[in-house]
Formats: sequence, C-alpha cells, structure tokens
Amino acid sequence: MTDLLRLALEFRALTLLVIGLLAAGLALLGSNRVRHQARVAQVALRWFLVFSIGVGFFYSGVLNCFFSDAAQHGPGWAPGAFQFQLGMASLGFSAVGFVAAWGGLGMRLAALLGPAVSIYGTALGRAAGVAAGSPGSHLTDLVVPLIGFALLAWQYRAQSRRSVFARSRL
Repeated sequence: MTDLLRLALEFRALTLLVIGLLAAGLALLGSNRVRHQARVAQVALRWFLVFSIGVGFFYSGVLNCFFSDAAQHGPGWAPGAFQFQLGMASLGFSAVGFVAAWGGLGMRLAALLGPAVSIYGTALGRAAGVAAGSPGSHLTDLVVPLIGFALLAWQYRAQSRRSVFARSRL
C-alpha cells in the first residue's frame, strides 16, 4: 500500500488527472441534466481544473512553503527565499484553478496559461542546465497543460455551436 501511495505521489500529475476524470464521470452520472457535448466538455474541464491545477499546485505550494526540507530533497535546492516564493506562486495558481473551475472560458484560459508557462519554463531551464543536478520533469507534467488546452478548445467549440440561450444554461 505504501508503495502504491509513493508511486501516486511520484506521478502526482498523472494521478490527479485520473482522479479529475473520474470525478467528472461521477458528476455527469450523478446529474439528471442532459449530457450534450458542451455539458460533458464543461464538466470534464471543471474537474480537470479542480484536481490537476487546484489540488496539484496547492500540494506543491504547501510543500514548498511549509515543508521545505521535504520539497528541496528532490531537486537538490538549499531551502531559502526562492523556494518560499515558488511555493506562493504555486498557491496562486491553485487559487485561480479553483475559482476558474466555476468560471467562464476566459477565466479557464487564464487558469491554464499561468501554470503552462511555469511548467514549460521550468522544463526549458532544466534542459538548458540552469538547474544542473535536478531531475527532469516527468512527461506527464509536460502533457497536463496540453490536455487542459485540449479540453478548453473542446468546450469552446461545443459551446459555440449552441444557441445563446442554451449556452447560458450550462
């Protein structure tokens, strides 16, 4: 059991993605509302934002701000002000992710854009040797923003096909 938990935490991005998709499925099954394409896309993106962005960055922020010894063990950093700043930025991304889950398309785009820039910037920095000696990002960390943008595009396309009245009732 501890090995499974350790594996789930090591591949946190993938774990939270799966939990978010399961939550979306349960939300759709538990609702008596019509399951048209726009509704499914909206609910899938909502729970993606809650878990992959909200919970994922909350975990990272709390770890970096309040458990810096555990957080610095992975990348090999010395605990310091930069780590606290990184944690606060993660908590900010988390807050926007939670709020955007029930917001409009613009808010959802903003909730995806900030973390995507951060994740890809970190990956580029590691590839360029800026953080020498630190482990590279897992592939799932790099794929998660792409999945988020794909879900956002799906919701946008599905909503744009519906009437203005129908879009207001999502």
